[in-house]
Amino acid sequence: MTAHNERRSWVDSANGHPDFSLANLPLGIFSRPGLTPRGGVAIGDRILDLKAALDAGLFDGTARQAAEAASGDSLNAFFALGAPARRALREALQGLLDADSLQRERLQALGETLLQPMAACRLHLPARIGDYTDFYVGIHHATNVGKLFRPDNPLLPNYKYVPIGYHGRASTIDVSGAAVKRPNGQTLAPGASEPSFGPSKRLDYELELGIWIGEGNARGEAIPIAEAGSHVAGFCLLNDWSARDVQAWEYQPLGPFLSKSFATSVSPWVVTAEALEPFRCAQPPRPEGDPRPLPYLWDERDQQAGALDIELEVLLLTDAMREQGLAPQRIALSNTLNMYWTVAQMVAHHSVNGCSLQPGDLFGSGTLSGERPESFGSLLELTQGGKQPLHLPSGETRTFLEDGDEIILKARCRRDGYPSIGFGECRGRVLPAA
Repeated sequence: MTAHNERRSWVDSANGHPDFSLANLPLGIFSRPGLTPRGGVAIGDRILDLKAALDAGLFDGTARQAAEAASGDSLNAFFALGAPARRALREALQGLLDADSLQRERLQALGETLLQPMAACRLHLPARIGDYTDFYVGIHHATNVGKLFRPDNPLLPNYKYVPIGYHGRASTIDVSGAAVKRPNGQTLAPGASEPSFGPSKRLDYELELGIWIGEGNARGEAIPIAEAGSHVAGFCLLNDWSARDVQAWEYQPLGPFLSKSFATSVSPWVVTAEALEPFRCAQPPRPEGDPRPLPYLWDERDQQAGALDIELEVLLLTDAMREQGLAPQRIALSNTLNMYWTVAQMVAHHSVNGCSLQPGDLFGSGTLSGERPESFGSLLELTQGGKQPLHLPSGETRTFLEDGDEIILKARCRRDGYPSIGFGECRGRVLPAA
């Protein structure tokens, strides 16, 4: 069923496309044999080549400036331009690709020069990531994990006052489809007095929202909460792969290190903040008795429209399932409404000490589990720390990931009267340790 306000495109595959309709237009970096990596826009099963569009003189004014910034081998310069440039490019693209576009015949005549088939293209990281911070704003995940280690005190006192995060490793972030090699590390076996070294036996995934930073801030100048949302360029899916046995041994007293830094996967398309406007909503109210955030983290407008309603899905595909011709098995369905802190609160807190954020920096939300087991965003939670195996249609069980397992993350926004918007996929397949 077509939404009442869904604009149709002359790119036929965009109409009714579950992810990349005219309402979305996410940006990314792609290449084909013989072409250098360059900026493009997903529309249906095609990629609009921004460099080709510029060469054809399809943009002017602010939209042209934005297209030029987005047409290179990374989106950092585009992110730096901020919201007005993003809006100008979005409006220009929607006008060009609309079914009633006055330039339709000319654009169609450009063929694959303008619209590359997505299936023939390789997708790359959308930006050069200077810094990566992983937050912990999924309160149900924090509670579930806390119960495993501190049954009587699952949430530490600071959780409801501070958007907790840690500085991650930007150099090991890779785009969807890149293999994930099982890490080696130190672990302490139950009952052992000394650690041993070897491949992680408790490899896990984490279902997260990725947040791309747009305009940065000068060092020493905090971003006010009321302005923090405008510093976000867009969103993606993020899988923060975790070696739980390494993590358990190393995390005290300073938190995650080698258990997280070996691999992080992100989806290739940046869904802009503007595309997600119809799916903004009020932040779910805090439970009665929870403290009100400190003034630098409180903005009434952010509370009324700073949350996002995005459905998040995790699927698992094993080697045995491939051999049996089975489809990937959904193992979790959650939502970004499980975030205890808004994205704006994360940005404001990150910068309040004067920390300088830069275009292309990446935030992870932390694992976004729901309240029920079918919405848990990690195997650590789904299997109760390995005590309750997950049963698969192939007859296999899983407590943690095995070599050959592939995790697939998906996300979709739905609202009555509006076309759905999807994020594409974030895939990663586990390879044996070196």
